[in-house]
Amino acid sequence: MLRTSKILTLSLPPEMAKQIEKLAKEEGMTRSEFFREALRQYIRRMRWEKIREYGAKKAAELGIKSEKDIEKLIDEYRSEKMTK
Repeated sequence: MLRTSKILTLSLPPEMAKQIEKLAKEEGMTRSEFFREALRQYIRRMRWEKIREYGAKKAAELGIKSEKDIEKLIDEYRSEKMTK
């Protein structure tokens, strides 16, 4: 039979392990479910952080410093589209 998951070993300080046990119990989760959800959220946050970094880089390249700058670019774009 093929496993659908990979088993990992994790070492935690005793106090943190107690906190995890308590939180998992409060959430009605097993430790594995708790860690899977925590890791999903971490991965999602890291993806959004990369998107924000990309956006900040592009904004700097375009000289965007405020929402007014964005509105101005949108208005300019719309004006160009309507004149074509």
